[in-house]
Amino acid sequence: MREVVNLLSARSPKLAAARRRAGKDGLRHLILDGTLIRTDRVRADRPYYSAKHRTNGMNIQVIAGLGGELVWTSGALPGKTHDLTAAWIWGIPRHLRTGGILTLADTAYQGIHKEAAVVITPYKGKNKPEPQKAANRSHARLRGPGERANAQLKSWRILHRLRCSPSKAGHLVKAIAVLQNHRVARG
Repeated sequence: MREVVNLLSARSPKLAAARRRAGKDGLRHLILDGTLIRTDRVRADRPYYSAKHRTNGMNIQVIAGLGGELVWTSGALPGKTHDLTAAWIWGIPRHLRTGGILTLADTAYQGIHKEAAVVITPYKGKNKPEPQKAANRSHARLRGPGERANAQLKSWRILHRLRCSPSKAGHLVKAIAVLQNHRVARG
């Protein structure tokens, strides 16, 4: 089983290749989102504990296309890692800036536009004027396929609660992304 996971994981696209393919496929914009894959950790759980979700897990970054297809998935980082930090660790802003494809992200990526001007995040704050609220609603509607991509990824039963070593979680998610894309391509 480990061999199959490693082979499928090796077939998953690297970030630069995924960005080039998205440009060739004519995608007008991409959706960047992070998700938490729950894990079953008892010992050494501090770095894997996500205070936001109140559970142990692994942070996975996902880039999706307009139709909700998985363009790229990152490896796994401990659950306490913030999405913006994870994006910088994986070099996502640099690759998005190079590709020039407009990318939508949620408020967790506030400030990423300083390094990658092609990333748009919603307005932050409580008492926003009506035009900003309307812009946020439109932004959320356009980001919907990215949420669906995460939901498709998490629909695989093995990812409901991982019971393997956290070091293997990234390879498993990449392998599942390859299988998911294959399933979608076959119809």
